[in-house]
Amino acid sequence: MDTNEAIVKTLELIGVDHVFGGTGQVNGSMLLALKRSDKIRTIIIRDEQGASFMACGYAMFSNNKLGVCFATGGPGEFNLLSGLAVAYSDSLPVLAISGYTSKPDRGKGALNEDTGLNRTPDGRKIFSSTTKKSFIIEDADATCDILEEAVNLAFEGRPGPVHIHVPKNITIAKVSNFRNIKLDIKPVSPQEEDIELAVEIISKAIESNLDIMLLIGYGVLRSEAQNEIIEFIERFQIPFATTMDAKGIISEEHPLALGVYGTSGDPGANKYFDLAKLVIAIGNSFAQNATFCFKQDLYKGKTLIHINIDHNEINKVYKADCGIVSDAKLAIKAIMERLKGRVNKVNPKVIQKEFWYDLPIDYWGDKIHPAELVKVMSRNLPKDAIVLGDAGAHMLWLNCYLHLTQNQRYQNPGSFGPMASHVDAAIGIKCALPDKTVICGCGDGAYQMAGFELMTAVQYNIPVTWVIFNNGEFNVIKKFLLNLFGEEAFMKFKNPDFSMYARACGAVGYRVEKLEDFEPVFKKAIMSNQPTLIDVVVESEVYPPFALGKV
Repeated sequence: MDTNEAIVKTLELIGVDHVFGGTGQVNGSMLLALKRSDKIRTIIIRDEQGASFMACGYAMFSNNKLGVCFATGGPGEFNLLSGLAVAYSDSLPVLAISGYTSKPDRGKGALNEDTGLNRTPDGRKIFSSTTKKSFIIEDADATCDILEEAVNLAFEGRPGPVHIHVPKNITIAKVSNFRNIKLDIKPVSPQEEDIELAVEIISKAIESNLDIMLLIGYGVLRSEAQNEIIEFIERFQIPFATTMDAKGIISEEHPLALGVYGTSGDPGANKYFDLAKLVIAIGNSFAQNATFCFKQDLYKGKTLIHINIDHNEINKVYKADCGIVSDAKLAIKAIMERLKGRVNKVNPKVIQKEFWYDLPIDYWGDKIHPAELVKVMSRNLPKDAIVLGDAGAHMLWLNCYLHLTQNQRYQNPGSFGPMASHVDAAIGIKCALPDKTVICGCGDGAYQMAGFELMTAVQYNIPVTWVIFNNGEFNVIKKFLLNLFGEEAFMKFKNPDFSMYARACGAVGYRVEKLEDFEPVFKKAIMSNQPTLIDVVVESEVYPPFALGKV
């Protein structure tokens, strides 16, 4: 078999069942190898950026799925960079494979050359800066060794993206030593002394009847530690809040649930945080939206236990009184087992709940209020549904007014936060989890950056529902400018009729201008099992709850 056939065979053997990529001259033999695969479904996209975002989605809600994207060399592979940056910042195991100039042609200005020689871009440096490691296969017989190292690295410790360059002449070179690669992902276990310190701090806080708060981040979801977290909070009666990325990981109807904490957090969560004397932050990285723009004195007067799989996250933003480098599940299990022997039965904790979802909305305008739209979505979400918010005001409306109670999930773009990332990631999620309902709430601006991938969903019959918050402007940025400078600039734009566009693509399309019309349309979309776009005209002169950031 040649190199690309060996790559495809390896992906089959490790359980990859979808890959996302673009066509090109350099990766021609990979396309042929994928064509012959009866285990991998190949999704050819309209733009390689979409492939990288879809690979992120494919890896987003499972701790053992490897997202895979591919492209030809040069301009094709450079289009993968945004998705790899998302995977890097958001801890997603993604493998990108791209073409490269053959060794005899390097430095001559070959088509799509990015060797860094003689005024060509340096692709290896660029990919090294957006991945855990970038490899190049210069010898076909090194293919399995490089794949083994790359895939293990993608999952090792804090997950992230890796990249492999395959030069054009190597793609068709014969692999004489093909073998099954070995996956040996070692868990990140906590240090005994760190666990003992955490147990000491928590037991004293419980004995002293101090207010304790558990702050749950996306790392808990990646670790699949939901059951351990539930046992922990119920055994020791510890109220909990989540970051935006972990919203829904435990039912928001749980007696100890406070909602989301942070810049656009639920009032009850933010108020309880102010009272708490001990905060146990697990699987989170203190992102800007979760810290009121890195407020310096946020943890003043509090004791902080910080659990994260990445040692670089400990003390990065806030000094931890106890820092534990560990997989979330292993750490919470170790703490819980030791606490059981030191802490007697804890009386039930009664907390004051205050969710945005339950608060009245003061509005008498003619257009649909985005919060009311989200409430209707929330009431009609199926069990286990996944809702994505893309970058923009709609992301905050979804965070505030979705109320997740039936193992549903919400995910927004992380710290890197490109617009359009989750418009495309929704397709990857549906490929990875075909039995779940996948809905993307997106702004009209974000959708226009990636909406052409609707044709991809139609071509491969991937039934995602996109709900467009159509207000004709970059709403949250407009508010930011008005608050800081008293004026705004270049915030408004024109939109097509998105429902007509959807139908032209072969998808189902609806346009909604009255709130009472949305619910039946939304139900139809979920039940249709077809790619569906719902264009909802919403009010632009209202703004989601959020604290103003710094200039």
